Amino acid sequence: MSSSPHALVFPYPAQGHVIPLMELSFRLLDRGFKVTFLNTDYNHERVVSAMKGKGSNQIRMASIPDGFGPEESRSDLGRLTESIAAVMPKPLENLIMEEKNKFTCFIADTNMPWAFAIAKKMAIRTAAFFQVLQEETCQLSLGVNPVSSLHLPWNCFHDELARKAVFQTCFKTAEEFAEEIVICNSFEELEKPIFELYSPRIKPIGPLLATLRSEAASIGSFWSQERACITWLDNQLPKSVIYVAFGSFTVINHKQFHELALGLELTGRPFLWVVRPGFTEGTVDEDAYPLNFKERVLGRGHMVSWVPQQHVLQHPSIACFISHCGWNSTIEGVTNGVPFLSWPYFGDQFFDQDYICDIWKIGLGLVPDENGVIRREQIIAKVEELLGDEDIKSRSLALKGMAHKSVKEGGSSFENLNSFVDAMRGD
Repeated sequence: MSSSPHALVFPYPAQGHVIPLMELSFRLLDRGFKVTFLNTDYNHERVVSAMKGKGSNQIRMASIPDGFGPEESRSDLGRLTESIAAVMPKPLENLIMEEKNKFTCFIADTNMPWAFAIAKKMAIRTAAFFQVLQEETCQLSLGVNPVSSLHLPWNCFHDELARKAVFQTCFKTAEEFAEEIVICNSFEELEKPIFELYSPRIKPIGPLLATLRSEAASIGSFWSQERACITWLDNQLPKSVIYVAFGSFTVINHKQFHELALGLELTGRPFLWVVRPGFTEGTVDEDAYPLNFKERVLGRGHMVSWVPQQHVLQHPSIACFISHCGWNSTIEGVTNGVPFLSWPYFGDQFFDQDYICDIWKIGLGLVPDENGVIRREQIIAKVEELLGDEDIKSRSLALKGMAHKSVKEGGSSFENLNSFVDAMRGD
């Protein structure tokens, strides 16, 4: 048997969970581990296809079924969470048992508490990866921002099954990980009250970004990344481009899509807008744009289906980020010193908006009107307000400096990662 420790890394099957755990896998490789990265069969095909030619052959890719057919939608998080809990345990157990180069440790997403019982039964060291830390705070301590009950994770879904599944997962998670090693994609200086409350059990080891590794490409995307946008950015003035992206789950209606498009057009500024397949509700994405919109913004507006976001956000032409405030997007924006216009969609994104706007004060919030629509006039006004606020820019750059310092030798995340690696080796 090889003397190298062997990690089995298992993310929840959503884009925002796969990428940071893939990045952690590269950190483990750098520290002498072998890594097997486990996806669902469906996501395995997408990730492998999107990362061809990116030099990821150091990581062994594996997959197990999620209980859905190849053509079934996985956008219903309630159904997805219930299905993987029912279908995946036996294939996971079989994979662990049949592995010749036995696993030293098991690192998985906290959204799948059932998986840890399997690993523990087979005497494998375990660690839990929290993608979002704030969702468990809820005024537990002074210094922790209070939140509306409407924004608790389970209350952000209209579907009853989804609410039930997320509620049960949150509370099962709290019970399951009382004695677990827990790591998260953040850094101590960013969320001091949180980490003081949970210390020393939770170790922040982030930012987990490929761009913080030299000559690194981001791995784990579900879609092919259109790198031509970087060339387009190269031709823009410094701090001039509005970057707009809403992650992998957000869906907006036709009216809101029009207001966003016209708002971007009327700013008079260059913009890079990610319009993911399925982003618009009830219409083909190409047909969703206002009449003659593309002709009017030709050369100034650049619309793409998916981008290498970490590389986009570090580009000197980026002025601000209109974001859904998913945690990956939040930590990527923070690490690159980019101010935010926040536009949360569901779940933890409302917590992240509170941090961005009220605690870190590195952005402004966009507020829907009485009909639930964010109007073009507000988009125009908030862009101008944000880009004219030197204090927001200064605070954004200060957090960028803290983020970069944390992952360098002697930094808080650097030391936490080394401590975590030693624990996974059994040192």
